[in-house]
Amino acid sequence: MVGMAQPKRKEDSGSREAQSEYTLDGSVDSRGNPAARVRSGGWVAGALVLVNQGLATLAFFGVNVNLVLFLTRVLQQSNADAANNVSKWTGTVYIFSLVGAFLSDSYWGRYKTCAVFQIISVLGLVLLSLSSHLFLIKPSGCGDSQTPCGTHSKFGVGMFYMAIYMVALGYGGYQPNIATFGADQFDEDDATEAKSKVSIFSYFYLALNVGSLFSNTLLSYLEDHGLWALGFWASAASAFVALLLFLCGTPRYRHFKPGGNPLSRICQVVVAASRKWTVRMQPGGDDLYDVDGKDESRKMLHTEGFRFLDRAAIVSSDDFAVKDRDPWRLCTITQVEEVKCVLRLLPIWLCTILYSVVFTQMASLFVVQGAAMRTGVGAFSVPPSSMSAFDILAVAVFIFLSRRLLQPLVRRLRKSGGGLTELQRMGVGLVIAATAMVAAGTVERFRLKQAAVGSSSSALHIMWQVPQYALIGASEVFMYVGQLEFFNGQAPDGLKSFGSALCMTSMSLGNFVSDLLVTAVMKMTASGGGGGGGRPGWIPENLNEGHLDRFYFLLAALTSADFVVFVACAKWYKSTKLDGKSPEKEVEMNMP
Repeated sequence: MVGMAQPKRKEDSGSREAQSEYTLDGSVDSRGNPAARVRSGGWVAGALVLVNQGLATLAFFGVNVNLVLFLTRVLQQSNADAANNVSKWTGTVYIFSLVGAFLSDSYWGRYKTCAVFQIISVLGLVLLSLSSHLFLIKPSGCGDSQTPCGTHSKFGVGMFYMAIYMVALGYGGYQPNIATFGADQFDEDDATEAKSKVSIFSYFYLALNVGSLFSNTLLSYLEDHGLWALGFWASAASAFVALLLFLCGTPRYRHFKPGGNPLSRICQVVVAASRKWTVRMQPGGDDLYDVDGKDESRKMLHTEGFRFLDRAAIVSSDDFAVKDRDPWRLCTITQVEEVKCVLRLLPIWLCTILYSVVFTQMASLFVVQGAAMRTGVGAFSVPPSSMSAFDILAVAVFIFLSRRLLQPLVRRLRKSGGGLTELQRMGVGLVIAATAMVAAGTVERFRLKQAAVGSSSSALHIMWQVPQYALIGASEVFMYVGQLEFFNGQAPDGLKSFGSALCMTSMSLGNFVSDLLVTAVMKMTASGGGGGGGRPGWIPENLNEGHLDRFYFLLAALTSADFVVFVACAKWYKSTKLDGKSPEKEVEMNMP
């Protein structure tokens, strides 16, 4: 920019060919030296991260999937108390994800953060297994659907809660960093590795679902039949193997140095801009400060919009009155653009919350709906919660279809030669989610038509739910995988883990919004109670007396409206621009 000498680029000291043996994105090896392309990263390191994610997810959901049953059958809690305790525990997982993202981006880096929180998770699972076996599963074999457990000491219950919250801390702190750490193993400035960097997010989500599939089937079966300690020990073993595999890859991993506390950098921009409220600005940002020898992150180019923040980078005569620059008076363009980037991401993130409301129905109202249907298949009864297996299978199928068929087809049809962008895929996910709610509402209408008078069930078979589960799975591939790629790719270098944490907080807020929406709908649609002749509401205890179909259609309408807002936000969004990135490599993020 005008007024400041441009720093000499690294490429000036030698040709790109001479540097080709090292990565070009600034990554380093475990000793802090520039990462050698052949001896670090790539699919060797990426595969270790993917297997680690699958095993860690299996361990976590081995606890998560049947926790409510453990609280009711073993600890003898009421359904309401157990549901509230599970909600608090799940919400804590997402809160801890923000803690893990902050520590990773600010001080520890992603490798150390993943290792530390995995150790905490393993210790929590071991403590959970020991406390259950020694203090809670008394008499032996209790805790199934027929044999209740006896009373428990405060010490045993206290150990149990300490254990599950250690698991929440460990998994929550680990989860937002592992996907980003996997992407770190590929150099986005190399054409070949850049394609792999995009692919790993799809495989990451697939590994997550494969891990949860084993939890929802094998471990769920063991725990449902009272083998709680065995199920918890299996989770602990899975987490321990995941940790060992992760540590075995240490010499191979690529790393990015943490950028320091991002909150202070954001506050510096706001304060510096406020101090220069009355300073006149030149058009085009030609008078902005662009040199900082201490800044080790990649430089971001100036973009239009949020012009007030640009004032933080205006050079005045007082800014260099002392030898060192005062960051509370003068900030770099990169620092200003980091704040702009976060502000531009927030509207997109807000639009994803309603999708998470739809996604949470799969673990709540879909199960309730399935329990009110005919579940027999010969001599076998299909557990309503196990229908989520169709969601996981749909995820696997649509990841393959998306990467092998849809994206290549779109590249051939488009003149630009590019596939669907992350924002476009997220929009497709919203459309499919709305379709899933229409399918669920339609199935519920047929279920009500085949419901016997005075009964709480229906003759409609539970397999009619397969389309709605499959559609949710398809929407996940477009929405959640698109989110991971988008937030990771667009977040500044110093906030990559924070970008991944946005996905988890979206799911967390989706749970809260879903609870608020159900409560509001019941208050507006119920009057006088069902037994006294009044309206029981859309979602009563006996679904045959309500209209769950209308609630599903309401969600479809809200998701459709959210899609319209999302398109407007996507058109407004301006992608991150990094210095030195050639135009042909830069991915256009805006909707067409």
